[in-house]
Amino acid sequence: MRQIIICITLAFLFFSGGQDKGRTTTDFNFDWQFRLGDEAAWSQPDLDDSDWRSLHLPHDWSIEGEFSSKHPAGVNGGALPGGIGWYRKHFATPAAERVAVEFDGVYMNSTVWVNGKEVGGRPYGYSSFCVDITSALNGPGQDNVIAVRVDHSVQPSGRWYTGSGIYRNVRLVTTPAVRIAYNGIYVTTPEIGDEAATVLVHTDVEAPAGTAYTVSHRIRDARGKTVAKGGDGVPIRVRKAHRWDVSDPYLYSVVTEVREGRKVVDRVTTRFGFRETAWDADKGFLLNGRVVKLQGVCLHHDLGCLGSAVHRRALQRQLEILMAAGVNAVRTAHNPPAPDLLDLCDETGLLVMDEAFDEWRSGKTRGGYSRFFDEWYERDLTDLVRRDRNHPSVIMWSIANEISEQGGRTPEASEANRALTRHIADIIRAQDATRAITCGGHQLNRENNLYASGALDVIGLNYRPKGYDSLRVWFPGKPIVASETVSAQNSRGIYYQPSTGIRIAGRSAFGRGFMQAAAAPAGEVPNQCTAYDNSRSIWDVTDTHQNAWIPVRDRDFIAGTFVWTGFDYLGEPTAFGWPSRSSYFGFVDLAGFPKDPYYMYQSEWTDETMIHLLPHWNWTPGEKIDVWAYYNNADEVELFLNGKSLGRSAKTPDCLHAFWPEVVFEPGKIEAVSYKDGHEVARTSRETAGPAASLRLTADRKVIDADGYDLSFVTVEAVDAQGRAIPDADMMLNFSVEGSGELFGVDNGNAADTLCLKGTRKALFSGKALAVVRSIRNQKGHATLKVSSELGDGKIEIETR
Repeated sequence: MRQIIICITLAFLFFSGGQDKGRTTTDFNFDWQFRLGDEAAWSQPDLDDSDWRSLHLPHDWSIEGEFSSKHPAGVNGGALPGGIGWYRKHFATPAAERVAVEFDGVYMNSTVWVNGKEVGGRPYGYSSFCVDITSALNGPGQDNVIAVRVDHSVQPSGRWYTGSGIYRNVRLVTTPAVRIAYNGIYVTTPEIGDEAATVLVHTDVEAPAGTAYTVSHRIRDARGKTVAKGGDGVPIRVRKAHRWDVSDPYLYSVVTEVREGRKVVDRVTTRFGFRETAWDADKGFLLNGRVVKLQGVCLHHDLGCLGSAVHRRALQRQLEILMAAGVNAVRTAHNPPAPDLLDLCDETGLLVMDEAFDEWRSGKTRGGYSRFFDEWYERDLTDLVRRDRNHPSVIMWSIANEISEQGGRTPEASEANRALTRHIADIIRAQDATRAITCGGHQLNRENNLYASGALDVIGLNYRPKGYDSLRVWFPGKPIVASETVSAQNSRGIYYQPSTGIRIAGRSAFGRGFMQAAAAPAGEVPNQCTAYDNSRSIWDVTDTHQNAWIPVRDRDFIAGTFVWTGFDYLGEPTAFGWPSRSSYFGFVDLAGFPKDPYYMYQSEWTDETMIHLLPHWNWTPGEKIDVWAYYNNADEVELFLNGKSLGRSAKTPDCLHAFWPEVVFEPGKIEAVSYKDGHEVARTSRETAGPAASLRLTADRKVIDADGYDLSFVTVEAVDAQGRAIPDADMMLNFSVEGSGELFGVDNGNAADTLCLKGTRKALFSGKALAVVRSIRNQKGHATLKVSSELGDGKIEIETR
């Protein structure tokens, strides 16, 4: 237990009124006013902001803009606007001794005022921070104004879409004078056995000089039952501790109480889990004593048509889709994540590589983090670790991604970069010595300064699978993880023939200059890639999903992979230029619809029997079409065309799909049947769809909470008279919502669609579109989504309660 001495002014004592009621934490997201622009007077409490826009957080103003090639962020930044925006909120002074506002993230370069007094802020848009506003408050019960200036005017500030605004959650926290510090609880489990385990809790307490207090802890199981008690910094024994695991993410909580005499003055509950992690140079990663291959993905932080604004249900949906493919790990590329993501990973059993920076001193973009690095990196890194160190899902810290400091122009520069690497690792270990430290390195040589510094527990290599064996020789005894792999590029539902050979996505564009528009080659759709897994990025180190997975699969000493990427993300449409404005890298598109390589992972990474057949079966008679099938738990697959067998095919260790080349198209049905030991295991089919007859709307959830946060994701398809989805439908749709909900976003997964994602119009792409309905706070009832098109109207009702 550490005591942090603070001073209490007479004014502060007056404001508190001596009416301590212990800690309260209040949702501070609602009833904000917002305006784009910049005036110094906007920080002042007497400003008339009645004509400002009313909204509630989290909020990303960039996603509300129109796509344009003229925006300073460029297509790499999502082709959306930045600028400067202000947020203001009125609130009454709480009856408490100390008052603080906790921001989970503001992008970027934020400054906070209360009643015209500057009280804090943060340059790094991914850092969580806490602002003590006590000294700036008016008297008890009186009105106050908090104003937040967000400066995202220097662009581009990232190599992908970042968003702009108070895009993560905000809380108002009141405490007595003696209080637990922000992120001041550290829970470890130094001993875990079958019969008993120990919990060690260290607490930072802020208190006036001379204050006497005690700290105690109660350990509760997942049902809320107290199973052990103890003091601060003293081992607490828990009998028959239930381990946290990927298949059984069992969570305990510790209730920490601070007392003055016998009175509890502060109380904080912290979730944690009992789990043992280890890294082995020969076996990879071990969880609770057994090897777990990391079947991971890299994720950027945007949520498609919702932009970077955090919504728990949207994050939850992403993780559900990924886990259904067998994903068991996430890399938070390339920045600290929203706390909500880690909470969900704790609850679902996903493992996390928690990443800090994409830039150190040497910048990659004009407005990037390198501008602030020297002044802020120690604090940003410390705050990240203190915030996330109690999450059982977090198994390693990544200190950097593909930074220039891996090299050095002189021996002195290289040694300085190695020393900086060691210093950064020391900062982490001072706050948490229980997790491995790694990086995303892309310079494959033994002189890589991050590797050669000796500071890393695990060598992280991006791409370059031919270097896995070299790393093992250069750094004997060091575990290795494939921290970023693949960079295949695919468009959902678009198939170029033949499917053999490797296609370089955007090569025609690249040949005219990186990220410049260019005409598509003959037989290809402009600004679209093939959906077959034979399309990779322009960089020589990238590969297809299959070819990048096999070297990891076949090497026990590689702890696992992190695929670039799980979902498509806004920005970085390598190597296409405008009108492309989002990536093609994900094996799930921006709208959350899986692409075909998704099923390759499902066949390799899950035990549940599956079979997936591609492509669709709407072609021109006589066309020669390559047919693939991904499958598992079977020896081979037989393909039928209108009931006639076209033979059997089986995957091999080096080809992870069954394959029938140049099938001559005729309308009707293709069907794939898998067999094990001669017996049928599974079957699936594709049928030729007829003319579009109507729209079909399908909601992922038809009942949502009326809390102003909950979401329903509605898939829209065009179907024929028999209800068969039309795979190439591209008609324009118009969306509206009536009742107790609002239209919150529209998408279709098309990386080159330039209609606003917050608008009311969106065309089907490869037969699908998405509408997101958000509930309205405290409005119970029904929200009706209406979709109109040339086929007529489609409707679906969502209950809010």
